[in-house]
Amino acid sequence: MKTNWVERLWIDGPWRTPFQIRELNIFKRYHDLRGASRVLEIGCGRGVGALLILKHFNPAHVEAVDIDPSMIRRAERRITPEIEGRIIFRVDDAQDLSFPTQSMDAVFNFGIIHHLEDWERGIREVSRVLVPGGFFYFEEIYPALYAGPVFRHILLHPKENRFDGTQFRAALARAGLSIIDGYRESKYTILGAAIRTDDGATEERPIAAARRVQTGR
Repeated sequence: MKTNWVERLWIDGPWRTPFQIRELNIFKRYHDLRGASRVLEIGCGRGVGALLILKHFNPAHVEAVDIDPSMIRRAERRITPEIEGRIIFRVDDAQDLSFPTQSMDAVFNFGIIHHLEDWERGIREVSRVLVPGGFFYFEEIYPALYAGPVFRHILLHPKENRFDGTQFRAALARAGLSIIDGYRESKYTILGAAIRTDDGATEERPIAAARRVQTGR
């Protein structure tokens, strides 16, 4: 996973929190995880997203992982007696998750997949750990934004095997993740949710493509 101090300043700064709250409220419109027992956040950073997931979706248990041990140490400081035991922070690689197959009711991704050198493997890992009928909530950005004339000189990302919207949605389908109608997409970003199918492989439904919401972001 590649990133640099500039992007960490954005990802791990307090200004990120209002955007995550907005995204979680949108995620709930796709599907509210009432009764879901166990969820996972990949690339949890300083731990704010995991706490927001607990507050907004109220699952029984949140696992939150990051490949950077220093981020996990920071995140663990956020655990209070009221939530102790409901959130576990641990070092883990989103491209090779240590969780058993079909062990999660939902997985949350706040813009982590595009940082992975093998992003398709990361999507397959998300699908693997989800139970059939489990949900993948995602916010992602495309090279048109982070590899554009300005940001490519400021941010650090993998340069090989990158994905646009068509490729990202196709990879979801190959991994058995069926995108839910009404996802929001522009040439720069995508925000939406997908459900893990029983058969493990599906094509994106034409109706979903027709109904995706084009945004100006």
